[in-house]
Amino acid sequence: MVFSFLKGQFIDVIEWTDDSRNTMVYRFERYGNSIMYGAKLTVREGQMAVFIHEGPLADVFGPGLYQLETNNMPLMTALQHWDHAFNSPFKSEVYFVNTRRFPGLKWGTQNPIMVRAPEFGPLRLRAFGSYAVRVTEPSNFMREIVGTDGDFTQEKIAGQIRNIVVQKVSRVLASSGIPALDMAANTKDLSEVVSKAISPTLGEYGLEMPELYIENISLPPEVEKVLDQRTSMGIAGDLNKYTQFSAAQAMQKAAEGGGGGAEGMGAGMGMGMGMAMAQGLAQNMGQQGGAQQQHPAGGAAPPPPPPPAAEPMWHIAENGQTRGPIPQSELAAQIDRETLVWTEGQSGWLKAGEVPALAQIFAARPPPPPPPPG
Repeated sequence: MVFSFLKGQFIDVIEWTDDSRNTMVYRFERYGNSIMYGAKLTVREGQMAVFIHEGPLADVFGPGLYQLETNNMPLMTALQHWDHAFNSPFKSEVYFVNTRRFPGLKWGTQNPIMVRAPEFGPLRLRAFGSYAVRVTEPSNFMREIVGTDGDFTQEKIAGQIRNIVVQKVSRVLASSGIPALDMAANTKDLSEVVSKAISPTLGEYGLEMPELYIENISLPPEVEKVLDQRTSMGIAGDLNKYTQFSAAQAMQKAAEGGGGGAEGMGAGMGMGMGMAMAQGLAQNMGQQGGAQQQHPAGGAAPPPPPPPAAEPMWHIAENGQTRGPIPQSELAAQIDRETLVWTEGQSGWLKAGEVPALAQIFAARPPPPPPPPG
């Protein structure tokens, strides 16, 4: 009766059900670490059971149902010697190791990575992504990482693995030779290279990394700003056509906003002058290109003449209405000294005879004829 009572105090069923989703190793707790010979051990899929017998690591069990006896515990049998009756208990610690995949772990470079980019020269890059980890060798994992921790979670090793990933990513990016603008298209290949480089180190810990993703490789904000400007120039294309398109958009906005007053006229003047300047610039660039083609081997071509100054544009006020813009070369036939005129930069409407810029128009006209003789 006493022996039966004592036998009932020892554990005869050993199992673990994980409900935490982040526990990697769980120590099966029992009073005095006493396990009855012949006890039932249940190891579920995604688990492995490791027996630690008075210090040394003994047997490791994969998924299945076991009755703990000498025929399936060879290391334990050698350590224990079983010098008592087979019904006697033995003392061992049992650790359940979670061998499922732990996904969604994050990594990122705290400090920028220095690389030599062919198109930019020395450049600083940052990268971040995610990875998954899994225990493949419980014995190594227990020896190298866990030790005697009875509740080992993924957070306790995530920092160490993250440092390994960042170190390998830094080396791979710095030595890849891939242009910085092409790295986004090669993240899959770079991830595979990093995974292979990490595999030996993790193998020493009894781990593997089934997934590693480089989700983003970013440039410094200053470089991104310059690239945006460069992209805008490429989208603009032909300068003359782009200026005409911009002017048409501005005219449409002015019409929608009711540009009948001085503000609208000023917008029209600005668009006209802008188009003239753009056309002159485009012609100047074309002339430079032609001059360079005509002098392929004769040294530098003579500098082209400066572009002609943009002709002033004028507006006329008559009977409460305005007309314009009118080039100054066509203004003489449409005004007299009393005509109210306005151009950009003028404070308000003035009589044409009071505007110094138009004095030459009236100076060239003959005086009015004398009255007929009486």
